[in-house]
Amino acid sequence: MSAMPALFISHGAPPLVDDPTWVGQLQELARDLPRPKAILMASAHWESAPLMLGATETVPLVYDFGGFPRHYYEVQYRAPGAPGLATQIEKLMPDRERVTRTGRGLDHGAYVPLTVMYPDADIPVLQMSLPTLEPDRLLEIGRRLAPLREEGVLIVGSGFTTHGLPFLRDFRPEAAAPGWSRDFDAWTAETLARGAIDELADFRERAPGMPYAHPTIEHFAPMFLTLGAAADPEQSPEQPIEGFWMGLSKRSFQVA
Repeated sequence: MSAMPALFISHGAPPLVDDPTWVGQLQELARDLPRPKAILMASAHWESAPLMLGATETVPLVYDFGGFPRHYYEVQYRAPGAPGLATQIEKLMPDRERVTRTGRGLDHGAYVPLTVMYPDADIPVLQMSLPTLEPDRLLEIGRRLAPLREEGVLIVGSGFTTHGLPFLRDFRPEAAAPGWSRDFDAWTAETLARGAIDELADFRERAPGMPYAHPTIEHFAPMFLTLGAAADPEQSPEQPIEGFWMGLSKRSFQVA
């Protein structure tokens, strides 16, 4: 069996599931992948050091958002846990990268896209925290995790290619993208296509549209975990999802 790809996806807020275009894009992305034996999620919504692993038996959900209609808080995703995957991760990390376990469930950066991509909830899922937001360290953690791909594990960094929520003025899903969002998205697409990892890692200084595109950087950071897990991080990744939602870039990619 060839290695599973690794993904960076822009995950969307809970109303993502009501957008037929984005839902269709995520469904097509999942259909084109080999069926994973397990899924490892790293979401922008769980920053915690040392590196922490979530629930491995019954996997609950964390409704880490506010102000939405009630039905978004009633969503269920009863995926099986992945205790064996947690043990593998502990063995892959170096001594200096301490790993701890917790019973934390899947936050919306993990379960919202999974409800679209794998709606049957029949694939074991484990969420891990982001123990840092620094690109170089996340690239290294991704390299440590890369052998899991050979065993059928789908590694997913879940963030958002632009996430300048404080600077949005039009909150309709079809809203035109602000200039800072378009500029940052175009730069990201071109830099990824060139495999210029060092430039991507220096996005705070190099990318147009900053700091509006990412006034805080946790939604861009998961990208580096995915790139670290690539067989060749400097190889141009496939970018099957592009476009904007509420003016934010939903660009997503997969690495071989």
